[in-house]
Amino acid sequence: MNILIVEDDVDLAAAMADYLERQGACCDFAYHGQAGLRQASQYSYDVIVLDLLMPRINGYQLCQQLRQQGLSTPILMLTACNGDTDQLSGFTAGVDDYVSKPCPMPLLWARLQALHRRSNPVHDKLQIADLQIYLKQHRAIRQGQVLQLSPTAWRILCLLAKHSPKIVKRTEIEDAIWGRQEGNTGNLNVQLHTLRNTVDKPFDKKLIHTQVGVGLCLRSE
Repeated sequence: MNILIVEDDVDLAAAMADYLERQGACCDFAYHGQAGLRQASQYSYDVIVLDLLMPRINGYQLCQQLRQQGLSTPILMLTACNGDTDQLSGFTAGVDDYVSKPCPMPLLWARLQALHRRSNPVHDKLQIADLQIYLKQHRAIRQGQVLQLSPTAWRILCLLAKHSPKIVKRTEIEDAIWGRQEGNTGNLNVQLHTLRNTVDKPFDKKLIHTQVGVGLCLRSE
């Protein structure tokens, strides 16, 4: 699970990340609302943990702006402001869940997992431009041609498709495919080369795009 923590208390953010990463999550940080807006708009996350009282843009404003942009990522608001009015304002802004500080880390992790499950129902078909991906059948078709993919290439393609059109970081792909093992960079490059040759090379328009030094995305041009 890829989590964005938007929290201006650096020590608290580090403590949350330390616990969540020990459970298998990958965490990014933003220490004020403006940075959170930039991160959430550019990169793909499974869940966002959002503080309420932050400089520049507070949690309500940040949540409203993300929802206005069409972002559907689940947002959990974590704050010491736990009155009924505060919670109502949060839900009105577009928050999916609300947890009061201090929150036991196991409970925080359980709530994040629940949000992730609810936001990821199993769909059989994903479509990006002229590419159709049938998840249950493990089959990808482009312009009527069935694509022959290795198991690893299939998993990478599905990961990119589920987050399309947003960028998925290279480290997130490596963690999802091989876990936290060192030395997978070369292997990923080989897999991506093979994937591009299958998904893009035989066709007029490419769907796999690279942002150098950051990651990849699957989208129409």
